[in-house]
Amino acid sequence: MNTTTSESVPGRVVLLTTSHRVAPGLLSWPAWQALRSADRVLCADGAHPQLPYLREAGIAVDEASPTAEELVDACAGGRTVVVVATGEGEPALTDGLARLAGSGRVSMPELELLPASYDLPGARLLDLVQVMDRIRAECPWSSRQTHKGLAKYGIEEAYELVEAIEDGDREELREELGDVLLQVVFHARIAEEDPEAPFSVDDVAGGIVAKLIHRHPHVFGDETAATPEEVKEHWLRTKAEEKRRSSVTEGIPLGQPGLALAAKLASRVRTAGLDVPLPEVEGLGYELLALAVRAEAEGVDPEAALRAAARAYRDAIRETEKAAAPRPGIGGE
Repeated sequence: MNTTTSESVPGRVVLLTTSHRVAPGLLSWPAWQALRSADRVLCADGAHPQLPYLREAGIAVDEASPTAEELVDACAGGRTVVVVATGEGEPALTDGLARLAGSGRVSMPELELLPASYDLPGARLLDLVQVMDRIRAECPWSSRQTHKGLAKYGIEEAYELVEAIEDGDREELREELGDVLLQVVFHARIAEEDPEAPFSVDDVAGGIVAKLIHRHPHVFGDETAATPEEVKEHWLRTKAEEKRRSSVTEGIPLGQPGLALAAKLASRVRTAGLDVPLPEVEGLGYELLALAVRAEAEGVDPEAALRAAARAYRDAIRETEKAAAPRPGIGGE
């Protein structure tokens, strides 16, 4: 004889999690199914951003923060209770349910974690924008910064990124990429306040997206490119169409390091098919210019090559210092 009663059926608890980086109301189909079929829907946070959209969709949500025992009782008789998790993820509730399950004295309901919305790739960039907004508004130092005042930090962070790449330090590389990204978001946030020509980080991102699509017709259009050389040809052609420059030297920043500047000029000359002889002037600067042009022609980055040589020189200096340092216990006793 089957003596199981409806009250002894343990039921089901669904912990519904959502991402604050996704617009409220944009939930997965399994989430909507769980919400519509639930016997009760609970949420401890009356200001949860999802609640207005759930109620608009006809979902009755009770503002309640039950204990683990109360939640188990609410599921008795085979009922399903959906808990819309707060931003913290309901750790007290889940810990309590784990303790009850571990005791072995309670008939536990079926427990299900149901992500209702997922972060898309790049979603954490939204957090960075929000944090930067608050810092700009509330930090006494950050709120006074200008593009010109931050310029030196952009240069420093770029060099530190290059150093991390050359060192092969993955942890340092990740950190330095973040520092460079901060400079972009910081400048974009300052630009929003310009009274004459404001723009935002969305304008910055939109501009580079449009540029990348236009300069990759072999990816987003009907062009074809099977080799890196063909890709570069597409890039240079579309760039020339965009800029319509009167000289190949336009757009080359003169403030960059000398070797890099010389190599960039040589690259533009070579790409344009120009025959421009080097100045026949004596002097160390012109000798360095000739070396930079030669390096570029051989496919070598002269700036990187000099840095590598300088690092080797630094290591030699340290070895000499170690050899010359007094040894403990010698000559002092």
